[in-house]
Amino acid sequence: MQTISRLDTLRHAVTLLKSGGKTLALVPTMGALHEGHLTLVRTARRHADAVAVSIFVNPRQFGPNEDFDAYPRRLEADAALLAAEGVDIVWAPPPAEVYPAGFATSVSVSGLDAVLCGAARPGHFDGVATVVTKLFNQVQPDVALFGEKDWQQLTIIRRMARDLDLTSPRADAILGVPTVREADGLAMSSRNQYLTPEERAAAVALPRAIAAAVTALKGGTPAAQAMADLSAALLAGGFSRVDYAELRDATTLDLLDAPGAAPARVLVAAHIGKARLIDNAPVI
Repeated sequence: MQTISRLDTLRHAVTLLKSGGKTLALVPTMGALHEGHLTLVRTARRHADAVAVSIFVNPRQFGPNEDFDAYPRRLEADAALLAAEGVDIVWAPPPAEVYPAGFATSVSVSGLDAVLCGAARPGHFDGVATVVTKLFNQVQPDVALFGEKDWQQLTIIRRMARDLDLTSPRADAILGVPTVREADGLAMSSRNQYLTPEERAAAVALPRAIAAAVTALKGGTPAAQAMADLSAALLAGGFSRVDYAELRDATTLDLLDAPGAAPARVLVAAHIGKARLIDNAPVI
């Protein structure tokens, strides 16, 4: 496995890997890897001949009062995990390699970036779309894999890749992988590390409240009532604030009053302790 921090070295390594018709999968991460990330890597190996994983804490997707400085960074430990999974390339550039002096370009996906996390974190998805565009241009993957835990991010990346012709014509070029959960149902997240033991025990209220809301929606409860009940359950369970709890179309992210013929998802973001946790579930 090669751990690479310079773009010219990366391009040479990718050229060698893809010689002879080999396919390459990319798993973008910000490091602090857990079983959810490793599941993406294992899925990637089933969809391509070689796997590259990027580790880059992207400053452009953090707001001024968010946790950029505190976000866990542990490249050596992460690289050891990836080597054990048979990863071919770890792309771990410093910020100046991604955003050189004078960098002045931003990628925005209008509409999809203005709701949910985009409303709570202005500019966040511009930073995501910009860095993922750069990663696609740098690594030139045949397929890229993202977790479904951040459903809005996955939706935005799919739209961006389609609109800008960034990916190969493969049907699985942007592949969403189901959320990996702890034994009690909490979605795995690097930010779970921020939780105290007491907060971690309380955080299980999030997946449980989402599951209850899905059941209520399927039983005919109006979305407004089901989402109000979900928010109340979180606040009663130890969360300090709910940024949103909404039922939305799974593809367009349009707000829905009730599930319909098109796939829908319940999407939630809420704060507990120092952590802002997100999760979602389909309503079928």
